[in-house]
Amino acid sequence: MSDLTRGPILRGIIWFTIPLLIGNFFQVFYATVDTLIVGQTLGPMALAAVGATGAINFLIVGFAQGMTGGLTIIMAQRFGAKDEGGVRRSFFTGLSFTVIISLILGLISSAFLQQILQVMQTPSDLINNSRDFMYFGLGGMIIPNLYAYLANAMRSLGNSKTPLYAIILASVLNIGLDYIVILCFHTGVWGAGLATLMAELFSVFYLIIYIKRKVPELHFSKSDIKYDEAEVKEHARLGFPMAFQSSIIAIGSITLQVALNMLGENAVAANSIASKVDQFAMLPMISLGLAMATFAGQNYGAKRYNRINEGLADSLWIGIIWSIVFAVLLQIFHFYVTTAFITASATKIIELTRIYYVANSSFYWVLAVLFITRSTLQGLGDTKIPTICGFMELISRVVVAVIGVSLMSYHIVVFASPLAWLGSTSILIPTTIKMYKTYRKAYDGENIQINEKKTIKTT
Repeated sequence: MSDLTRGPILRGIIWFTIPLLIGNFFQVFYATVDTLIVGQTLGPMALAAVGATGAINFLIVGFAQGMTGGLTIIMAQRFGAKDEGGVRRSFFTGLSFTVIISLILGLISSAFLQQILQVMQTPSDLINNSRDFMYFGLGGMIIPNLYAYLANAMRSLGNSKTPLYAIILASVLNIGLDYIVILCFHTGVWGAGLATLMAELFSVFYLIIYIKRKVPELHFSKSDIKYDEAEVKEHARLGFPMAFQSSIIAIGSITLQVALNMLGENAVAANSIASKVDQFAMLPMISLGLAMATFAGQNYGAKRYNRINEGLADSLWIGIIWSIVFAVLLQIFHFYVTTAFITASATKIIELTRIYYVANSSFYWVLAVLFITRSTLQGLGDTKIPTICGFMELISRVVVAVIGVSLMSYHIVVFASPLAWLGSTSILIPTTIKMYKTYRKAYDGENIQINEKKTIKTT
């Protein structure tokens, strides 16, 4: 376990972020492998069918996984405060929430999957493949949600390496299983969903075994396994708002997906490819955000407010520089990036992805600020402002998507996300500045007290 309340700040954040970054890369990588294999072996229509499911997964699975992030914030704060009993109680309470919510969501979403796809205006040529691809993911969502919770629990204690090893294992298995079930057994797109679920199950077993053998901080006893109303309310206070934040943002993404569905298969396929590239661009931003959530949580628990300010400033510089560099490289090599997913003869899809890259990459730096500041506030236990930001993203995406569809303009629709990022960040920045000033005053006050004590002792 790693105590992020001590030692050099920048080095601590970087060393904690690197395993997160690599782990997130592998997570996106094996999802991208699904897309590559489907696109290159089953064709553009199958690729579009898989792409049409992204927003639904974001809404349903994202709700539960967003909740796990909120549940483990309490764990990080208690770890920073050196409250070992509180850490164990928090781990058990969060685990109970994760299992119950996952089972409920899995049953409901699987039962109404066909209707959900129809409401989203999924093209009739895609709907059967989209349904087949999602059945395993939704029906077995407890598996990825358990991984998310256990990984977040490990990170809250400062261990970002073990979740990395688990996701590498899942990535390697997923690639192998993809080739077996899709290419050898000719299962079609549903085989990709099954392969991913099986690979994630191995990563869950890996984390369970590791925690049992090497993480005594998470070994709850009989005294921890009891209903404590105060404990449940405290976890619900952070867990559910972060779950709803994910869902609010996802609803905006679904609106965007509906708009793209109405613009036809080429638009859906282009979005499926470009959104994968977006994920790679976001990896360092998301990883820095996750690192800052843990860093802020631990230091908040330890009352080391000056470290929170310094860590936030360092993370913002790193995130902004990365986003600008990636955007420039994407504009230069966009054709080669796109044709890695689909043949060069699909000229219409290639052109649509180029338009998407221009619209989104120009605002990656805004997205970096959004991820890092929002995660920092969440690590401090602030659920109000991030939730308001979620609503702002929703409104922005809906308005732009509706306008784009009414004009049947792909060029307008692809600006929905950048405008959503701008709207959300416009709320986050004033709040973050206020927090920064408050903690700076607290730090100044600490210095004054220390100096006064030294003066008294000298005299």
